[in-house]
Amino acid sequence: MFSPIDHSMMLRAIELAKRGRFTTAPNPNVGCVIAQGSTIVGEGFHYQAGQPHAEVFALRAAGEQAKGATAYVTLEPCSHFGRTPPCAQALINANVSRVVCAMVDPNPKVGGRGIEMLQIAGIEVQTGLLAADAQALNLGFIKRMKTGLPYVQLKLAASLDGRTALANGESKWITGPEARADVQRFRARAGAILSTSSTVIADDPSLNVRWSELGEPVHAEYPEAALRQPTRVIIDSKNRVTPDFKLFSLAGKTLLARAEMGQETWSDSVTQVLIPKQDNSEQLNLTSLMLELAKQDINHIWVEAGAELAGGLLAAGLVDELILYQAPKLMGCDSRSLINLKGLTSMSQVLNLEITDVRMIGPDLRIIARV
Repeated sequence: MFSPIDHSMMLRAIELAKRGRFTTAPNPNVGCVIAQGSTIVGEGFHYQAGQPHAEVFALRAAGEQAKGATAYVTLEPCSHFGRTPPCAQALINANVSRVVCAMVDPNPKVGGRGIEMLQIAGIEVQTGLLAADAQALNLGFIKRMKTGLPYVQLKLAASLDGRTALANGESKWITGPEARADVQRFRARAGAILSTSSTVIADDPSLNVRWSELGEPVHAEYPEAALRQPTRVIIDSKNRVTPDFKLFSLAGKTLLARAEMGQETWSDSVTQVLIPKQDNSEQLNLTSLMLELAKQDINHIWVEAGAELAGGLLAAGLVDELILYQAPKLMGCDSRSLINLKGLTSMSQVLNLEITDVRMIGPDLRIIARV
């Protein structure tokens, strides 16, 4: 069905799409290649919401050579007028003869309409080439479109014996600088960084992306001025945080998830949202929180918090992936544990994980596992 040339062109489109991984949120990462046979005549990727889509950049580069060409796109071309005109119509106007899509748009309200527009115009359309690779580009966008919930990555850092802090609370630094730089790159991909008032009060963290720590490959692609700060989401069920903490003075938006509105005076970058409490608990309902964040077009959440929130998210079935950094240290049995998962009384109740990646990050071990 697909030729070696088709595979080569789509692989190139996928590589292009990855170049938007730190900037496109809440839009998906998309790459496009325009080719005449085995010759690329135009290529592009979506860089930022509100800017032209990948197909537009590729068509601009191709110019008149787009006529009769094949367009390779990692995601079905859009069919609706949003902040930019529909890309399906742009391909029709350029007189391409064939469009190959890695995957159909997962949004049930629009999926398939772009393909239909192209086919009505007499353009041959094929789908499914390197679909798994294309899906991996946009796990958060796909999940939110299909379920109304964001994709959640839970970051954990522990010693070899599974401890996150000494009994007195000291924890800086368990992992090395290489692992901390790796965390920065994960943060930069996320739409939001989720933590708790307990973490804010204990550590006064920045919970932002520091361009200086992203490393040379990223520096070559993105100037510091283009850096997008994920929304900081702080669970503050008892209204304990105040404007004095460091994160509220940093660039980017902050969302306070609370059970009732506080009376503090906040800057315009801070928003309070009301989340109902969990039944018979003083804690917020985590599923309600995730639904609210998805409504705010947040596709992908990176969680950095303590054992209590980690256990709560896992128990509620809200975590998609664990990112565990394990340092070659032993911290002892009286140190704090990694995750508080309560009430397990048999092995049939334990959470099973699928380890998908294991590698060394400096002196530390990084394990990625799906729940």
